[in-house]
Amino acid sequence: MTNGITMTNAVIECILSRSTTKKYDPAVTLSDDQIRELVRIGTTAPTSFHMQNWRFIAVRTPEAKARLSPIAWNQPPITDAAVTFIVCGQLADSSVIPERLAPLVEAGVMPAAMVPDWEIPARGLYMEYPQRQRDEAVRSGAIAATAMIYAARSLALGSTPMIGFDAEAVAREFGLAEDEVPVMLLSVGAERPGNWPQKPRRPVADVLDLV
Repeated sequence: MTNGITMTNAVIECILSRSTTKKYDPAVTLSDDQIRELVRIGTTAPTSFHMQNWRFIAVRTPEAKARLSPIAWNQPPITDAAVTFIVCGQLADSSVIPERLAPLVEAGVMPAAMVPDWEIPARGLYMEYPQRQRDEAVRSGAIAATAMIYAARSLALGSTPMIGFDAEAVAREFGLAEDEVPVMLLSVGAERPGNWPQKPRRPVADVLDLV
């Protein structure tokens, strides 16, 4: 216990024991309900102004894997893992905020009068700034993928985040919209023996400044 924070629990152990999976058992599949649950967990991740600017394409059939593999450097996880998600971030668009906040208003979490207090500053932050729109797409997709990575680990599944792919080809082959950025590929499935444990990290003293 440090300052009231328990430094060892199931969540922390899950994070500390995770490693990138290189070897999957291709005989083990995930059901569509299991895939949906991983995405549901991923979509609890935070997004700017609650825009929820993401979409996930679950590449799980042999036919779809055969379409993805050659435009993703033929990386083995795409073929061997149960599913590879194409994690898409959507360019930050302030106009969607009223719609995305409507469930909060209906549930009594947010007063309706507060919605413009979110939409107006978001408009100023993103509308005239394409790079910020894209940066937010990448941030949102990456945070959601991280949640899915640790959820998979908690379910005794391996995962492999990958940026080795032809983004334009993936967008064409899988019908991404003009406002969608393929942030990463994320393979998930059952591990087989021979994977490395988590690799040592740089010391905290090298990466942290206390000010």
